[in-house]
Amino acid sequence: MTNQLLGAIELGLVYGLMVLGVFITFRILKIPDLTVDGSIILGMSSCAVVTNAGHPILGLIVAAISGMAAGTVTGVLQTKVKVPPILAGILTMSGLYSIALLIMNGSPNISLLGADTVFSLFKDLTGLSKHTSQIITGLIICGLVVLLIELFFRSHLGLCIRATGDNEDMVRATSININKMKCIALAIANGCVGLSGGMASHYLHYSDVTSGSGTIVIGFAAVIIGEAVCGKRSLKIGFISTIVGSVLYRIFIALAINTDFLPNYFLKLITVIIITIALAIGPVKELIAASQNKARRLREDA
Repeated sequence: MTNQLLGAIELGLVYGLMVLGVFITFRILKIPDLTVDGSIILGMSSCAVVTNAGHPILGLIVAAISGMAAGTVTGVLQTKVKVPPILAGILTMSGLYSIALLIMNGSPNISLLGADTVFSLFKDLTGLSKHTSQIITGLIICGLVVLLIELFFRSHLGLCIRATGDNEDMVRATSININKMKCIALAIANGCVGLSGGMASHYLHYSDVTSGSGTIVIGFAAVIIGEAVCGKRSLKIGFISTIVGSVLYRIFIALAINTDFLPNYFLKLITVIIITIALAIGPVKELIAASQNKARRLREDA
């Protein structure tokens, strides 16, 4: 059970950047972006090919760049072709499966067994145990990316993107290019997703075109869980909550699978239950607070 919990933490960190990408589009830009299921596969496949060529670190960089390219395509479809956001994401996601197969030379999966990864390199460098080295590696990569993203959204360009998500009409009145802001935000978000896919290929030691199915649902679940635990006090807390939510989601899944209450094939139902509970936390808190305020007023009137 301990190894399974450690594995859940590792998976949470590996997919934490995917959740960060979902947060950027879902909470900051306020656009439902379904490109995620495709861009994470694109990141996995491109990273796996470059890693097998003997360049694991370059593989992660290529994964991030490929994800940014995917996000840019979705942004162009939304802003230039005027395709609705949901449909634009679906179109890009569908096309990316074929691109991933092309990158992997027509094979639905490729193995990384025996190839160096960032996790194995860090383990060899530090001499730490497998689980410890993987957790620390995940923390370092997630921490660096969260820091860079947080600094970016404090810049003038980042503030323009945040304003675009809050009030497009106001931003348009200040002569800021709305279409450009959306394309940049989608590129950054899917760059995080692509990098997460690259980390996943290193962690899992393979890339498979079916691995991205349902990723967006997991991302939404982790975002909601993270916000329920950490709150919505600031953008920095929001970024950190994505990693926390990703780890907690994996831990909840691991605990649920290890119980005899539900069989393993109920994984999607477990995800739905987790999302529903997380969504219910906010209204329940408001209901409790309202009842407490009502009781306090009654005591004061008495």
